[in-house]
Amino acid sequence: MTITEKLEIGVAPRRIEDVYADLLQDKQRVIVDVRNRDDFARWRVDGRSSLQIVNIPYFDFIEEEDESVAQVPAADEVLVVCAKEGSSQYVAEILQERGINATYLAEGILSWGGLYDTRTVVDAPFGKVIQVARPARGDLSFVVISEGQAAIVDPLRHIDNYLQVVHDERATLTHIFDTHAHADHISGGPALAAETGAAYFLHPYDAIHPLDMLPATLPYNYLADGQTFQVGQFTVKVIWFPGHTLGQVNYLFTAPTGQTYLFTGDGIFLRSFGRPDLGGRGEAWTPILYASLYERLPQHVNDDTLILPAHFSTLDESAEDGIFAASYGQVKEQNEALKPRTLAEFTEYVLGNLPTFPKEYVEIKRVNAGLIQPDEELASELELGKNICALADA
Repeated sequence: MTITEKLEIGVAPRRIEDVYADLLQDKQRVIVDVRNRDDFARWRVDGRSSLQIVNIPYFDFIEEEDESVAQVPAADEVLVVCAKEGSSQYVAEILQERGINATYLAEGILSWGGLYDTRTVVDAPFGKVIQVARPARGDLSFVVISEGQAAIVDPLRHIDNYLQVVHDERATLTHIFDTHAHADHISGGPALAAETGAAYFLHPYDAIHPLDMLPATLPYNYLADGQTFQVGQFTVKVIWFPGHTLGQVNYLFTAPTGQTYLFTGDGIFLRSFGRPDLGGRGEAWTPILYASLYERLPQHVNDDTLILPAHFSTLDESAEDGIFAASYGQVKEQNEALKPRTLAEFTEYVLGNLPTFPKEYVEIKRVNAGLIQPDEELASELELGKNICALADA
Protein backbone atom coordinates (compact mmCIF):
# COMPACT_ATOMS: atom_id res chain seq x y z
CA MET A 1 0.00 0.00 0.00
CA THR A 2 1.32 3.44 -0.92
CA ILE A 3 1.70 6.37 1.49
CA THR A 4 -1.21 8.13 -0.23
CA GLU A 5 -3.46 5.09 0.18
CA LYS A 6 -2.59 4.83 3.86
CA LEU A 7 -3.39 8.47 4.50
CA GLU A 8 -6.79 8.01 2.85
CA ILE A 9 -7.76 5.30 5.36
CA GLY A 10 -8.04 7.94 8.07
CA VAL A 11 -7.16 7.76 11.75
CA ALA A 12 -8.73 10.41 13.96
CA PRO A 13 -6.19 12.98 15.21
CA ARG A 14 -6.13 13.97 18.87
CA ARG A 15 -6.17 17.56 20.09
CA ILE A 16 -3.31 18.52 22.39
CA GLU A 17 -5.78 19.71 25.04
CA ASP A 18 -7.28 16.22 25.23
CA VAL A 19 -3.86 14.58 25.26
CA TYR A 20 -2.75 16.85 28.12
CA ALA A 21 -5.86 15.95 30.13
CA ASP A 22 -5.04 12.26 29.72
CA LEU A 23 -1.39 12.84 30.65
CA LEU A 24 -2.49 14.55 33.87
CA GLN A 25 -4.84 11.68 34.71
CA ASP A 26 -2.18 9.10 33.85
CA LYS A 27 -4.34 7.65 31.08
CA GLN A 28 -1.90 8.19 28.21
CA ARG A 29 0.75 5.55 28.89
CA VAL A 30 2.66 5.19 25.59
CA ILE A 31 3.88 7.76 23.06
CA VAL A 32 5.83 6.93 19.90
CA ASP A 33 7.80 9.93 18.68
CA VAL A 34 8.80 9.51 15.02
CA ARG A 35 10.98 12.61 14.64
CA ASN A 36 14.71 12.25 14.06
CA ARG A 37 16.86 11.45 17.07
CA ASP A 38 18.43 14.90 17.38
CA ASP A 39 15.07 16.68 17.50
CA PHE A 40 13.73 14.13 19.98
CA ALA A 41 16.76 14.69 22.21
CA ARG A 42 16.09 18.43 22.31
CA TRP A 43 12.47 18.24 23.45
CA ARG A 44 9.47 15.97 23.58
CA VAL A 45 6.01 15.54 25.07
CA ASP A 46 6.36 14.96 28.81
CA GLY A 47 4.03 13.14 31.18
CA ARG A 48 4.03 11.42 34.52
CA SER A 49 6.77 9.00 35.49
CA SER A 50 4.65 6.09 34.25
CA LEU A 51 4.67 7.41 30.67
CA GLN A 52 6.64 5.31 28.19
CA ILE A 53 7.93 7.42 25.33
CA VAL A 54 9.99 5.79 22.61
CA ASN A 55 11.75 7.39 19.68
CA ILE A 56 11.42 5.38 16.44
CA PRO A 57 12.20 7.66 13.49
CA TYR A 58 9.66 7.80 10.68
CA PHE A 59 12.06 6.45 8.07
CA ASP A 60 12.60 3.32 10.18
CA PHE A 61 8.92 2.48 9.67
CA ILE A 62 9.37 2.87 5.92
CA GLU A 63 12.60 0.89 5.65
CA GLU A 64 12.13 -1.68 8.45
CA GLU A 65 8.43 -1.78 9.21
CA ASP A 66 8.36 -5.11 11.06
CA GLU A 67 11.28 -4.25 13.31
CA SER A 68 9.88 -0.78 14.06
CA VAL A 69 6.40 -2.05 14.94
CA ALA A 70 7.97 -4.64 17.26
CA GLN A 71 9.57 -1.82 19.28
CA VAL A 72 6.20 -0.25 20.15
CA PRO A 73 5.23 -1.01 23.79
CA ALA A 74 1.89 -2.64 24.45
CA ALA A 75 -0.84 -0.23 25.55
CA ASP A 76 -4.57 0.40 25.34
CA GLU A 77 -3.79 3.33 23.06
CA VAL A 78 -0.57 4.52 21.45
CA LEU A 79 -0.16 8.18 20.54
CA VAL A 80 2.15 8.91 17.60
CA VAL A 81 3.90 12.29 17.48
CA CYS A 82 5.92 13.92 14.70
CA ALA A 83 7.07 17.41 13.77
CA LYS A 84 3.94 18.63 11.98
CA GLU A 85 1.39 15.81 11.60
CA GLY A 86 1.74 13.93 8.32
CA SER A 87 4.41 11.43 9.35
CA SER A 88 2.64 10.52 12.58
CA GLN A 89 -0.63 9.96 10.70
CA TYR A 90 1.13 7.58 8.34
CA VAL A 91 2.75 5.63 11.19
CA ALA A 92 -0.57 5.49 13.09
CA GLU A 93 -2.10 3.86 10.00
CA ILE A 94 0.64 1.23 10.00
CA LEU A 95 0.07 0.48 13.67
CA GLN A 96 -3.69 0.26 13.14
CA GLU A 97 -3.14 -2.28 10.36
CA ARG A 98 -1.03 -4.32 12.77
CA GLY A 99 -3.81 -4.42 15.36
CA ILE A 100 -2.44 -1.66 17.59
CA ASN A 101 -4.90 1.01 18.68
CA ALA A 102 -3.07 4.14 17.54
CA THR A 103 -3.90 7.81 17.16
CA TYR A 104 -1.73 10.78 16.26
CA LEU A 105 -1.20 14.29 17.62
CA ALA A 106 -2.92 16.96 15.55
CA GLU A 107 -0.47 19.61 14.28
CA GLY A 108 2.47 17.62 15.63
CA ILE A 109 4.92 18.56 18.37
CA LEU A 110 4.34 22.27 17.68
CA SER A 111 0.88 21.99 19.25
CA TRP A 112 2.55 20.77 22.44
CA GLY A 113 4.99 23.66 22.38
CA GLY A 114 2.18 26.18 21.94
CA LEU A 115 -0.18 24.79 24.57
CA TYR A 116 -1.19 27.15 27.37
CA ASP A 117 -3.33 25.63 30.11
CA THR A 118 -5.44 27.82 32.41
CA ARG A 119 -6.82 26.56 35.73
CA THR A 120 -8.25 28.23 38.84
CA VAL A 121 -6.19 27.56 41.96
CA VAL A 122 -8.18 29.68 44.43
CA ASP A 123 -11.76 30.92 44.09
CA ALA A 124 -12.83 32.77 47.23
CA PRO A 125 -15.03 35.75 48.13
CA PHE A 126 -11.92 37.95 48.37
CA GLY A 127 -10.55 36.98 44.95
CA LYS A 128 -9.10 34.41 42.59
CA VAL A 129 -5.72 32.95 41.78
CA ILE A 130 -5.56 31.56 38.24
CA GLN A 131 -2.66 29.45 37.02
CA VAL A 132 -1.52 29.87 33.41
CA ALA A 133 0.89 27.07 32.53
CA ARG A 134 2.94 26.22 29.46
CA PRO A 135 3.48 22.48 30.01
CA ALA A 136 6.04 21.97 27.25
CA ARG A 137 8.35 24.41 29.01
CA GLY A 138 7.41 23.47 32.56
CA ASP A 139 6.60 27.17 33.02
CA LEU A 140 4.01 28.55 35.43
CA SER A 141 2.53 32.01 35.76
CA PHE A 142 -0.42 33.41 37.66
CA VAL A 143 -3.21 35.96 37.41
CA VAL A 144 -4.60 37.28 40.69
CA ILE A 145 -8.05 38.88 40.56
CA SER A 146 -9.74 40.88 43.32
CA GLU A 147 -12.42 43.59 43.24
CA GLY A 148 -12.01 44.19 39.53
CA GLN A 149 -8.23 44.52 39.69
CA ALA A 150 -5.77 42.05 38.21
CA ALA A 151 -2.11 41.38 38.86
CA ILE A 152 0.00 39.01 36.78
CA VAL A 153 3.02 37.23 38.22
CA ASP A 154 5.77 35.99 35.87
CA PRO A 155 3.87 36.34 32.57
CA LEU A 156 5.15 34.27 29.67
CA ARG A 157 5.80 35.49 26.15
CA HIS A 158 2.38 34.99 24.53
CA ILE A 159 0.41 37.76 26.18
CA ASP A 160 -2.98 37.11 24.56
CA ASN A 161 -3.55 34.32 27.09
CA TYR A 162 -3.39 36.81 29.96
CA LEU A 163 -5.42 39.48 28.22
CA GLN A 164 -8.14 36.88 27.69
CA VAL A 165 -8.16 35.84 31.35
CA VAL A 166 -8.36 39.45 32.52
CA HIS A 167 -11.15 40.15 30.02
CA ASP A 168 -13.12 37.05 31.06
CA GLU A 169 -12.87 38.13 34.71
CA ARG A 170 -14.06 41.64 33.81
CA ALA A 171 -11.01 43.09 35.51
CA THR A 172 -8.45 45.79 34.80
CA LEU A 173 -4.77 44.89 34.77
CA THR A 174 -3.02 47.11 37.32
CA HIS A 175 0.23 45.33 38.24
CA ILE A 176 2.69 43.15 36.31
CA PHE A 177 5.19 41.45 38.62
CA ASP A 178 8.27 39.55 37.48
CA THR A 179 9.98 37.67 40.29
CA HIS A 180 13.29 37.99 38.45
CA ALA A 181 14.87 38.44 35.04
CA HIS A 182 14.19 35.01 33.59
CA ALA A 183 16.80 33.00 31.72
CA ASP A 184 14.66 30.18 30.34
CA HIS A 185 11.84 32.15 28.72
CA ILE A 186 11.07 35.58 27.36
CA SER A 187 8.97 37.60 29.78
CA GLY A 188 5.61 38.91 28.63
CA GLY A 189 5.80 41.69 31.21
CA PRO A 190 7.11 44.55 29.06
CA ALA A 191 4.72 43.69 26.20
CA LEU A 192 1.75 43.57 28.58
CA ALA A 193 2.76 46.93 30.03
CA ALA A 194 2.99 48.45 26.56
CA GLU A 195 -0.36 46.94 25.55
CA THR A 196 -2.35 47.88 28.67
CA GLY A 197 -0.52 50.72 30.40
CA ALA A 198 -0.23 48.65 33.61
CA ALA A 199 2.93 49.09 35.67
CA TYR A 200 5.71 46.53 35.17
CA PHE A 201 7.85 45.73 38.22
CA LEU A 202 11.34 44.23 38.45
CA HIS A 203 14.09 44.37 41.06
CA PRO A 204 16.87 46.71 39.85
CA TYR A 205 19.58 44.13 40.55
CA ASP A 206 18.04 42.05 37.77
CA ALA A 207 17.90 44.99 35.37
CA ILE A 208 21.60 44.49 34.64
CA HIS A 209 22.67 41.60 32.42
CA PRO A 210 24.84 39.47 34.73
CA LEU A 211 27.41 38.58 32.06
CA ASP A 212 27.40 41.65 29.81
CA MET A 213 27.06 44.00 32.80
CA LEU A 214 24.86 46.25 30.66
CA PRO A 215 21.77 47.96 32.11
CA ALA A 216 18.27 47.22 30.87
CA THR A 217 16.96 49.46 28.12
CA LEU A 218 13.28 48.72 28.72
CA PRO A 219 11.03 50.69 31.10
CA TYR A 220 10.28 49.13 34.47
CA ASN A 221 9.37 50.12 38.01
CA TYR A 222 11.87 49.48 40.79
CA LEU A 223 11.15 46.97 43.52
CA ALA A 224 12.56 47.12 47.04
CA ASP A 225 12.59 44.58 49.87
CA GLY A 226 9.57 45.11 52.09
CA GLN A 227 7.69 47.23 49.56
CA THR A 228 3.90 46.74 49.62
CA PHE A 229 1.06 47.01 47.11
CA GLN A 230 -2.69 46.60 47.20
CA VAL A 231 -4.50 44.48 44.61
CA GLY A 232 -8.18 44.55 45.49
CA GLN A 233 -8.44 42.89 48.89
CA PHE A 234 -4.95 41.39 48.69
CA THR A 235 -2.00 43.06 50.38
CA VAL A 236 1.20 42.28 48.49
CA LYS A 237 4.63 42.33 50.13
CA VAL A 238 7.92 42.14 48.22
CA ILE A 239 10.45 39.78 49.80
CA TRP A 240 13.99 39.94 48.42
CA PHE A 241 15.18 36.35 47.90
CA PRO A 242 18.59 36.42 46.16
CA GLY A 243 20.47 33.32 45.07
CA HIS A 244 19.01 32.16 41.77
CA THR A 245 19.56 35.74 40.64
CA LEU A 246 20.62 38.72 42.72
CA GLY A 247 17.29 40.42 42.09
CA GLN A 248 15.02 37.41 42.67
CA VAL A 249 12.03 38.34 44.86
CA ASN A 250 9.03 36.52 46.26
CA TYR A 251 5.59 38.13 46.36
CA LEU A 252 3.56 37.40 49.49
CA PHE A 253 -0.16 37.96 48.86
CA THR A 254 -2.21 38.15 52.05
CA ALA A 255 -5.99 37.80 51.92
CA PRO A 256 -8.27 39.60 54.42
CA THR A 257 -8.83 36.20 56.06
CA GLY A 258 -5.11 35.98 56.86
CA GLN A 259 -4.43 33.23 54.34
CA THR A 260 -1.10 33.78 52.56
CA TYR A 261 0.05 32.92 49.07
CA LEU A 262 3.75 33.04 48.18
CA PHE A 263 4.68 33.43 44.52
CA THR A 264 8.25 32.20 44.55
CA GLY A 265 9.45 32.46 40.95
CA ASP A 266 12.63 30.39 40.81
CA GLY A 267 13.46 30.88 44.47
CA ILE A 268 11.83 27.64 45.58
CA PHE A 269 9.90 25.02 43.62
CA LEU A 270 7.66 22.27 44.95
CA ARG A 271 10.41 19.66 44.78
CA SER A 272 13.49 21.65 43.89
CA PHE A 273 14.94 25.15 43.80
CA GLY A 274 16.51 27.59 41.37
CA ARG A 275 20.14 26.90 40.46
CA PRO A 276 22.56 29.72 41.39
CA ASP A 277 24.90 29.59 38.39
CA LEU A 278 22.89 31.14 35.56
CA GLY A 279 24.53 34.50 36.21
CA GLY A 280 27.91 32.84 35.80
CA ARG A 281 28.72 32.98 39.52
CA GLY A 282 27.59 29.68 41.00
CA GLU A 283 30.20 29.50 43.75
CA ALA A 284 29.67 33.10 44.83
CA TRP A 285 25.87 32.94 44.79
CA THR A 286 25.44 29.56 46.51
CA PRO A 287 25.94 30.98 50.04
CA ILE A 288 23.47 33.75 49.18
CA LEU A 289 20.93 31.15 48.10
CA TYR A 290 21.56 29.20 51.30
CA ALA A 291 20.72 32.27 53.41
CA SER A 292 17.53 32.86 51.43
CA LEU A 293 16.31 29.27 51.76
CA TYR A 294 17.25 28.61 55.36
CA GLU A 295 17.00 32.05 56.96
CA ARG A 296 14.81 34.41 54.92
CA LEU A 297 12.07 32.02 53.77
CA PRO A 298 10.96 30.77 57.24
CA GLN A 299 10.55 34.36 58.45
CA HIS A 300 7.70 35.08 56.06
CA VAL A 301 5.65 31.88 55.79
CA ASN A 302 3.80 29.37 57.90
CA ASP A 303 2.90 25.77 57.16
CA ASP A 304 -0.41 26.84 55.58
CA THR A 305 1.14 29.35 53.16
CA LEU A 306 0.42 28.21 49.62
CA ILE A 307 3.61 28.00 47.54
CA LEU A 308 3.12 28.94 43.87
CA PRO A 309 6.37 28.52 41.87
CA ALA A 310 7.34 29.57 38.35
CA HIS A 311 8.35 26.08 37.18
CA PHE A 312 7.76 22.37 37.52
CA SER A 313 9.96 19.52 36.34
CA THR A 314 7.41 16.73 35.82
CA LEU A 315 3.64 16.29 35.88
CA ASP A 316 4.15 14.17 39.00
CA GLU A 317 4.36 17.46 40.91
CA SER A 318 0.64 18.06 40.37
CA ALA A 319 -2.48 16.11 41.21
CA GLU A 320 -4.88 15.13 38.43
CA ASP A 321 -6.28 18.66 38.60
CA GLY A 322 -3.16 20.03 36.90
CA ILE A 323 -2.48 22.60 39.62
CA PHE A 324 1.13 23.05 40.71
CA ALA A 325 0.81 24.42 44.23
CA ALA A 326 1.28 23.06 47.74
CA SER A 327 1.36 24.30 51.30
CA TYR A 328 4.73 25.20 52.75
CA GLY A 329 4.27 22.35 55.21
CA GLN A 330 3.96 19.89 52.31
CA VAL A 331 6.88 21.46 50.46
CA LYS A 332 9.16 21.06 53.48
CA GLU A 333 8.39 17.34 53.51
CA GLN A 334 9.01 16.68 49.81
CA ASN A 335 11.63 19.23 48.81
CA GLU A 336 15.23 18.09 49.01
CA ALA A 337 16.36 21.72 49.03
CA LEU A 338 14.93 22.24 52.51
CA LYS A 339 16.64 19.24 54.06
CA PRO A 340 18.72 20.47 57.03
CA ARG A 341 22.30 21.07 55.92
CA THR A 342 25.29 23.11 56.92
CA LEU A 343 26.52 25.70 54.44
CA ALA A 344 29.43 23.42 53.52
CA GLU A 345 27.08 20.48 52.89
CA PHE A 346 24.71 22.67 50.90
CA THR A 347 27.54 24.06 48.77
CA GLU A 348 28.84 20.58 47.96
CA TYR A 349 25.32 19.43 47.14
CA VAL A 350 24.57 22.37 44.83
CA LEU A 351 27.88 22.60 42.98
CA GLY A 352 27.95 18.84 42.52
CA ASN A 353 24.55 18.78 40.80
CA LEU A 354 24.56 21.70 38.39
CA PRO A 355 23.08 20.77 35.00
CA THR A 356 24.32 22.00 31.64
CA PHE A 357 24.31 25.77 31.15
CA PRO A 358 22.29 26.35 27.91
CA LYS A 359 23.88 29.01 25.72
CA GLU A 360 20.37 30.22 24.83
CA TYR A 361 19.89 31.43 28.40
CA VAL A 362 22.47 34.19 27.92
CA GLU A 363 20.52 35.46 24.91
CA ILE A 364 17.15 35.20 26.68
CA LYS A 365 18.47 37.35 29.51
CA ARG A 366 19.54 39.90 26.89
CA VAL A 367 16.01 39.89 25.50
CA ASN A 368 14.52 40.33 28.97
CA ALA A 369 16.78 43.34 29.53
CA GLY A 370 15.74 44.89 26.22
CA LEU A 371 19.26 44.57 24.82
CA ILE A 372 18.04 42.63 21.77
CA GLN A 373 14.61 42.33 20.13
CA PRO A 374 14.14 38.91 18.53
CA ASP A 375 11.63 38.15 15.80
CA GLU A 376 9.13 35.35 16.33
CA GLU A 377 11.36 32.71 14.71
CA LEU A 378 14.33 33.51 16.94
CA ALA A 379 12.15 33.82 20.05
CA SER A 380 10.68 30.37 19.41
CA GLU A 381 14.12 28.90 18.82
CA LEU A 382 15.48 30.38 22.05
CA GLU A 383 12.61 28.93 24.05
CA LEU A 384 12.69 25.47 22.52
CA GLY A 385 12.64 22.60 25.00
CA LYS A 386 12.05 22.18 28.72
CA ASN A 387 13.42 24.69 31.19
CA ILE A 388 16.38 23.54 33.29
CA CYS A 389 16.37 26.26 35.92
CA ALA A 390 16.27 23.73 38.74
CA LEU A 391 19.21 21.88 40.24
CA ALA A 392 19.74 18.61 38.34
CA ASP A 393 19.05 16.13 41.11
CA ALA A 394 17.08 18.28 43.53
